[in-house]
Amino acid sequence: MIKRSSVLTLLCICLLGSVGCSKEPYAKTQFQEIKDTKIKIGLSVDSFIIERWQREKDIFISRAGELGAEVNVQDANGDIKEQIAQVEYLIDKKMDVITIIPIDADALADVVRKAKRAGIKIIAYDRIMTHVNVDLYISFDNKKVGELMAKSLIKSTPEKGNILMLCGPLIDNNVLQVTEGFKEVLYKSNLNVIDKVHVEQWVPERAFALTNEKLRSSYTIDGIMCGNDGLAGQAIKALAERRMAGTVSVVGQDADVEACQRIVEGTQNMTVYKPVDKLAKKAVEYAVRLAQGETLEISETFFDGTFEVPYEKLEPIAVTKENIDEVIIDGGFHPKEDVYLNILNSN
Repeated sequence: MIKRSSVLTLLCICLLGSVGCSKEPYAKTQFQEIKDTKIKIGLSVDSFIIERWQREKDIFISRAGELGAEVNVQDANGDIKEQIAQVEYLIDKKMDVITIIPIDADALADVVRKAKRAGIKIIAYDRIMTHVNVDLYISFDNKKVGELMAKSLIKSTPEKGNILMLCGPLIDNNVLQVTEGFKEVLYKSNLNVIDKVHVEQWVPERAFALTNEKLRSSYTIDGIMCGNDGLAGQAIKALAERRMAGTVSVVGQDADVEACQRIVEGTQNMTVYKPVDKLAKKAVEYAVRLAQGETLEISETFFDGTFEVPYEKLEPIAVTKENIDEVIIDGGFHPKEDVYLNILNSN
């Protein structure tokens, strides 16, 4: 009787022990399953030297969090070899989607193909990657950006004036699109393009040196088309050293806060505002849908040199002194105290 009772007691203890031992692994399995269902998005940025990318990265991460996704951000600092290595890293980390702001339109082809073979969806953010058939290209109408720049210079530059073009690097496909739109409009006017140079890696200081070089030549410069506002700022710095800032028409793009300050001060005529908040949010939303296996219902396509890829195109807006309050300040892109900072401080 005593032996039977002891056996039953021992059996109960073993059963309880087995339940207790199985509880921890079960909990870990549940946690792992939940963790694995979270959408993982890689974000490869060419370089945060460009002001807008930092802003868009923050919006991208915030919106991803709202949608239950996590973002792994990699900054290549303008080095294409580093960007390739970072995309390799994101592949190894088994991202569901990799969103890429490419340094070079062509150089990422092999690593992007590798990602696609691994079942990872690819979004080309703001700049196309050629010949790789990305799952989505989301950007602005870059040709229209160039058209808006040309229209502004035609309006603000004297008849038969001379235009200097400070474009971005040729490896950035957007540069080709912007230049195409610019030339189509400008060449219908009587303005003259006296020179067109490309600023490698978008380094602003190179625009300063190039503008100085052209100002020392025998050419008269009446207007400068700049590939972005960073280049415009340095071109205007070179003009200011010769007391020419405000007398030469300068246009750029991105609506950087310093560019907006120059517009209200009168040293920059126009910037092309691109609603990047909207771009970043839409990119994340599309990334989540791609990760969930949804088909994107996008009717427009863009030819990447080999394939027609889905193209989500947003509209840019020309910003001048006349509409900067409405578009930039009322639109919430920059606060009034930042845009008018220098003017308020001078009073």
